[in-house]
Amino acid sequence: MLDKIIEESHLEATRTHWAGLGQAVQGGEVEIDGCQLTIGELVAVSKHGCPVHLTDRPETIDAINDSVAALAECIREGYHIYGVNTGFGGSADSRTGHMVTLQSALLQLLQSGILTTADTSTDRSGSNLLGLEHHSMPPEWVKATMLVRSNTVARGHSAVSVSAINSIIRLLREEITPVVPLRGTISASGDLMPLAYVVGAVEGSPDVFVQVGGREHQEIITAQKALKSIGTDALTLGPKEALGLVNGTAASSALAGLVLYEAHQLALLAQAVTGLTVEALQGNADSFHPFIAEVRPQGGQIEAAKNILAFLRGSQLTQTGGKTHEGLAQDRYSLRTASQWIGPQLEDLLLADRQVAIELNSTSDNPLIDTAAKTFYSGGNFQATSVTSAMEKTRLALQMLGKLLFVQSSETIDPSLNNGLPTNLVADDPSLSFTMKGVDINMAAYMSELAYLANPVSSHVQTAEMHNQAVNSLAFLSARYTMQAVDVVSMMGACSLYVACQALDLRVLQLQFFQDLRPFIHRTTKDAFGSVLEPQEIDRLSSHLLDKVRNSWTSTSRMDLCQRCQRVVEMTLPFLFTELSTQIPSVRQSHGLIDGITDWQTETSMQIEVLYRETLARSFISQATVDYLGAGSKAMYIAIRRDVGVPFHQGFAEHPLLGLDGKPELLNGRAKRTIGGWISMIYEALRGGKLTEALLKSFD
Repeated sequence: MLDKIIEESHLEATRTHWAGLGQAVQGGEVEIDGCQLTIGELVAVSKHGCPVHLTDRPETIDAINDSVAALAECIREGYHIYGVNTGFGGSADSRTGHMVTLQSALLQLLQSGILTTADTSTDRSGSNLLGLEHHSMPPEWVKATMLVRSNTVARGHSAVSVSAINSIIRLLREEITPVVPLRGTISASGDLMPLAYVVGAVEGSPDVFVQVGGREHQEIITAQKALKSIGTDALTLGPKEALGLVNGTAASSALAGLVLYEAHQLALLAQAVTGLTVEALQGNADSFHPFIAEVRPQGGQIEAAKNILAFLRGSQLTQTGGKTHEGLAQDRYSLRTASQWIGPQLEDLLLADRQVAIELNSTSDNPLIDTAAKTFYSGGNFQATSVTSAMEKTRLALQMLGKLLFVQSSETIDPSLNNGLPTNLVADDPSLSFTMKGVDINMAAYMSELAYLANPVSSHVQTAEMHNQAVNSLAFLSARYTMQAVDVVSMMGACSLYVACQALDLRVLQLQFFQDLRPFIHRTTKDAFGSVLEPQEIDRLSSHLLDKVRNSWTSTSRMDLCQRCQRVVEMTLPFLFTELSTQIPSVRQSHGLIDGITDWQTETSMQIEVLYRETLARSFISQATVDYLGAGSKAMYIAIRRDVGVPFHQGFAEHPLLGLDGKPELLNGRAKRTIGGWISMIYEALRGGKLTEALLKSFD
């Protein structure tokens, strides 16, 4: 039954994209044929500079050539063909015989976006005195757009020639990326404006700018100069070629593909952070037991529960089988219902993935050429509503995932909710150290912005272009906002990983302290009362005292260590007196009993503090935490601590200051950073893909 519900899991889809990226980069080149472009290849070309070439398979080349020939035949037969010998949009009632000039006229009307000197000048000094923002797309988005448009017109329905397709591919191969305005497309008759700047680059326009060279040696010059620099002529556009290249969904579907590549990983990250948090709070792994999902067979919930349970496999920190820590009999919603919360988001992301994957390999311009019938059809495949649908779902899913990260992080930081961890997850005294308090505030700010971004874009459609484009998809705008949501959730994910790893270290520190405390409590109890109690009574009393000390310890996390140790011992005294009075009533009036209690109180208060400081100091240099973690948590913890290089935060000692020699102080031989500095390292690792492999392996 479950196999029928889940045809492909979200985890499998995410792994497929990751593997596709790796194969493309390792293979060294991406071949396009209009049918098989993947999200992994999209990322490989746009972000990793993987070269592209048009397939030389005869069936593909013939289809392209046949579409050009079929259009020529329709022209010879005297048909009025939209955008070939008619005007555009609401001006389609005009007619012309100047078909080549008409294509340039289309570019003229569409190259209307706003760019500033900050976008079109390599020398940024003094070019942005007004403090204006950049108004151009990131180069990666443009490269992805060029790749997708080349792929879709290669399907042979657009009357765009092989030479025109190769002209765009040549720019990709030569690292020549058009500077494209960020705003101005409504994604109705396709992404007309952005694609017009791409076509303007191959046309060699002296007022279309391009970025040349890699990231380290970038230069911005005109398209005219760029074409001369690579020894190629400007492209002369044939009938319908400008229209065929601009009249499609390439920009929105390309950006949507880039969005989904990261959104899938953030969905996995939410499951990973859930597992880390369950361990840090010593939650109950039975919340993800297969039985719960089987009796409510929602596919996404089934997968999320399975993933989280696999992530927790082998953990020594989680509770199972009805065994729970004192307090709540079951975990709060942020842990206990995590699979129910995440599951529907996985389903939506899979649907969005299918919609975008189809769009990357579909013909989306107008009119379409039917080469078999040697005719043409006017329609609306350029209407990118399927991409809008994918992005609206994805953005809302990201908001839901971000909300879970926010609540889990907040509960881990709050001493009233974190099952005995220190307030604000400080490693030292909380009176002068507030480690995660600022992070908690940041998370609230991120969550507010994310919630705003989750609002639909599609409900804000405005009539455009002589009422011809009365309904328009706003797909690129929706994709832009969804990429912003990806960025915000990545920030929240970085914070969550930092918080979770700190909490895990503190939890293991606490457990090791309790282990060290056991023989100590036994010794002090024996020293104080060994003369009046039998050995078995000492054993029983010390065991009960240890339980009382542990419970008192978790309830005093807001206190500085010295005060805390004194208070913990004071809280055990009523129990100790009652137990001793019960066990040795014959010496109820004995001065030795009072003296023994006093000695026990003094010795224990002082030595508990010493013992905790020793355990804390040992934890700074040990790798003990990994020994307690489940398989997935271990992979993610090692990735953060070792691969990214973010250490356990030791408290106020971490504050970056200059030493007496004027150089930055070191801590245990390493550099100090602000808390934001450490989180920024995790954020960059997330966005840069450095954590992807560890994230995927954590669910094996």
